[in-house]
This record gives sequence, C-alpha cells and structure tokens, in this order.
Amino acid sequence: MLLATSVLALLRPTALHAQETELRGEVSESAILSDQQRRARQLSKANTQVKPAPADTAPTGNTPTAYVPASDGALPDDTDPSQAGANSIFDPPATIDDSFADKPPTVLPRRPSTAKQRADADADKAKDKTKAADKKKPGKATDQTTTGTTPDGTAAGDADQDIANRRVLTVDGVDRRKLDPGAERTDAIEGLKKKLEDDPYAATGIKVGSFLLRPALEQGVAVTSNADSSAGGKSAVLSETALRFSAASDWRENSAVIDGYGNFRNTISGQKINEARGRIQGTYNVDLDNELRAIAKLGYEIAPESASAPDAIAGVKSQPIRQTVDGSLGVEKDVGKMRFALTGAVSHDIYGDAELTDGTSLSQKDQDNTLYTATLRTGYEISPALTPFAEIELGRRVYDQRVDNKGFERSSTRLGARAGIEVDMGEKLKGEFSAGWLREAIDDKNLEAISGATINADLKWSPERGTIIGLTGRTTVEGTTNAGESGDILYSGRLTGERQIRADLTGNAALGLDWRNYTGSDGHDMTLSAEAGLTWWLNRYVGLTSRARTEKLTSNLPGRNYTANSIYLGLKLQR
Repeated sequence: MLLATSVLALLRPTALHAQETELRGEVSESAILSDQQRRARQLSKANTQVKPAPADTAPTGNTPTAYVPASDGALPDDTDPSQAGANSIFDPPATIDDSFADKPPTVLPRRPSTAKQRADADADKAKDKTKAADKKKPGKATDQTTTGTTPDGTAAGDADQDIANRRVLTVDGVDRRKLDPGAERTDAIEGLKKKLEDDPYAATGIKVGSFLLRPALEQGVAVTSNADSSAGGKSAVLSETALRFSAASDWRENSAVIDGYGNFRNTISGQKINEARGRIQGTYNVDLDNELRAIAKLGYEIAPESASAPDAIAGVKSQPIRQTVDGSLGVEKDVGKMRFALTGAVSHDIYGDAELTDGTSLSQKDQDNTLYTATLRTGYEISPALTPFAEIELGRRVYDQRVDNKGFERSSTRLGARAGIEVDMGEKLKGEFSAGWLREAIDDKNLEAISGATINADLKWSPERGTIIGLTGRTTVEGTTNAGESGDILYSGRLTGERQIRADLTGNAALGLDWRNYTGSDGHDMTLSAEAGLTWWLNRYVGLTSRARTEKLTSNLPGRNYTANSIYLGLKLQR
C-alpha cells in the first residue's frame, strides 16, 4: 500500500519550479505597455459598475481618469470586469490542489523587472511610511466622507491616478525641489573680507606707457668726522640728496628694466664738499628661436675719484671726475641639462683733468682705457636648484695713449678661469658663487703682470618671511700710472641684512671688508665698515629714515690710514 501511494504521488502532475517563483526569459516593452493599458481600462470599467455616477453629475477635477485610446480597436476590449487583470503576463501562477502537501505552496511576489518599476516600488514604500506617520500625529486626520481627501491632504483618487500614470507629479512637487546653487543670492560686496597686502607700504609705481616707474627721493642731513674719507679729512655737516628710480616693462614677450640713482653732497658747515655721482643702466632680455635667449646691457656712470685711491692726486681743489660707459651682449642656450652662455663686454673709462690749488690743471688722458672681454660659460643642471659651471675669460685692455706720460706701455692681455655653482631655490636662496684665477700681462716688459685668485658672489637668502640676507663679492683689477708700478687687485665683500620689523618699520644692517693687494710689493690695504639704519613709514609714500656708519682703513703704506664716522637723518618719499 505504501509503495503504491508513492508511485501515485510521483505520477501526479506538479507545477514547474520556474512557474512557482516568477517568469524567466526576455519580456518585450511593448507587451508590458499593452498589459498595463489593458489592466487600467479593466480597472476603470470595474469601478464604474460598482459605483455608477449619476447621469446629471458632471465629472469633477478631482476624479481620476484612466487612459483610453482615442481610436476604437486600438487595444482588445475585456468587457467582463470580473476578469480584470486576468490573462496577464504578470499574473501569479495558479495554485494546484495537492492532497499530499502539508500546506498550499507559497506564491512569492514578483520582483520588478525594470529600473523604473523598482524605483516606483521604492517610492510607494516611502509614501506608505509617510502616511502611517501622519496618522499617528494629532490634528492630521480629516473626515474623508465629507472632504474627499486622505489624511495626508491628497485627493481620494490620486492613488488610482498614480497607478495609471506614474510620471504625474504632485502640485507641490516642483516647490520641494532644491534650488540651483548658482541662483542663490550672494552676500553684499561690503560684507566680503578684503585681502591683506603682503607689504602695505610698498611703492605702487607710476604707469608710463608700457613701463611701471617707481621713483624715490631722499633728503637729509649728515654729520661726519671725515667728509671725504681720506687721511687728511675733516669733520663737516653735509646736506645729502639721493634720487633713485626703477622702471620695468609689462610686455607679454621679452622684458626691459631701467635702473638709476643719483647722490648729491654739499657742505653746510665744515670741510668744503661739493660732489655728485650717479649711474643709469638698462637691461633688455629677448627670447629668440631654437631656445636661444639674448641679454643686452648698457650703462653709464659718473663719479669723483676716491680721495683714498692709491693714485689719488694731492693738492687738488676737488677730486677729478671719472666717467664709465659699459655694455654687454650675451647669448644663452639650454641643451637638455647642459647650459651654455657666451658674453661679450666692453667698458671704457674716461678720466677728467685735475684742478690744482695753485690754479693749474693736470691732464689724466693717459689713464683713459677700454677693456674688451669675452666669457664662455658651460654648466650642467644636476637638479632644478643646483647648476655647477665653469667659465673661461679672454680680454684685452687698450689705453688711448700707447705710451703714458711716464714712458710705459700700459696695455695688457687678460686671461681668467673660474668654477662655481648657481643656486635657485626660489625666494629661499638664489644666486651664484665662483672662485678662480685671473692674470693681466702688461705689454711693457719692465712691469710685472697683475695676477691673483678671484672670488665672486651674489647670493640672497631669506631664512623667514620679511628677512633677506645678502652676500656680494667682487674681484677688480686696478691699473695705475705711477712710475714703475703695475697696479693692484681689489677684493670687495659685503654682507647685508634687511628685516621688516613691522609693516611700517624696516631695519637694515651691513658689514663690509675690502682688501687691496699691490702688485710688485708687499703693500696692502684693509678697509672695514659697518652700518645700521631704520626706516619708519608714516604712510605708503612718506617715511623717516636714519642710519649710522663707521669706516676704517688700515694700510702698511705710510699716509693712508683714516677713520670716518657719520650719522644721517632724513625724509624719504616714494611713489
């Protein structure tokens, strides 16, 4: 009996597993749309038969209207309302009477097959939760029989309308949308925070054509213990005037810079001093083809000769004037990490006549000379911040008079070599340092060649914002017309510091060291100097400035030692 029952159960037809869960396979969108429209029409007809509307009652705006095609026969008609929703591809599978089953099979709900249907299902769940929450709140429920609205304030037929057409938005749906951030109102201009300037007392400059001009004028009084910085100098009260300017172009390509200064000193009381000195220099940078760069410079300088110079003339009313005209043209090119530069330079010195105290004058034309040099530099960039280099210099110094007034041929041939490194770390550290050897062989065999080590430097270091430390060094060959002497080599070094103590208060200090080594003898000079000053800005254009300076020259040659101390107080104007 048990065996027969088991065989009978196996032979009994059962529903396929796929039909018990849900449909599988591809369903076309046209079939889905057709089924939804048919079910909507059947639902509308069923509602009409259950609750017929009076014939004399006009439809209201709150009554939902199901979609009905305008043309007859566009869709098959199902006239039996009781069969609404039958024969749909989305209907759940019919249950089968199974006498051997402990309980009837559970029909699982069908999962939405499209992204839109899944989104609509999630929206329905959220709406149901909102309605349930509103029902729990007091004062939200209303009489549905009299108002025809649900507790959440929507029309009674909105649910049916939402089923018929999911794309319909509520009346206040647009109002609940987020506002475009670009359409929001911004704060008033007066309420915006003003950006602070890095240096509120810096000169703004004057626009002149395509150049930005920054002039500065300084006028003050100096009290000094040695008016002309010489062994026989005396104390004096001097009026000092300084004019400086800088003009930079704002061209899109290439650039030009013009710098200049002028100093005027006149005696108010004490030793008679009446001198003027100044310099102007222009620099022009041009970008050529094939990554070539050209740099051209032209300058002019006028200044009285120093009373402490080795070949200074004694017994003069005032120091004679020396003029210098110089220019250079350089070409630079980068090839990979290699750096090449070729520079040619010309410098011409003109010495004025000296007016003696006895009323006569002394010509110095035998000192007029021109120096021609050519320098080739080669470097290799080991990193963007460091570039070691080596350079060779060839030159010729030609005197206007082949033989001077003492009977010596002073023209000479120049040869030098240097090695150094360029540093570029932005505002933190920038510049270069080099050391080498330089030799000038004089044409006259009776005069010894001037030669010696060379040191050149131009570095700027900023350990912190508002502080700049500078180091400059230079080696210069100085000629002379003294009988039997070739000249000397002058080493000049200067360490400077500038500190912005406050926005309107700036301090500066400097230390200097000069060493002069005479060729053909053991003579030498050493000059030490120190200086400190303050500038207090009353506003962007006017400031008070002061400084104190001391200088001392010590020499193993007779009659050259001196000491000079001075204090200066003045007014500075800038634009």
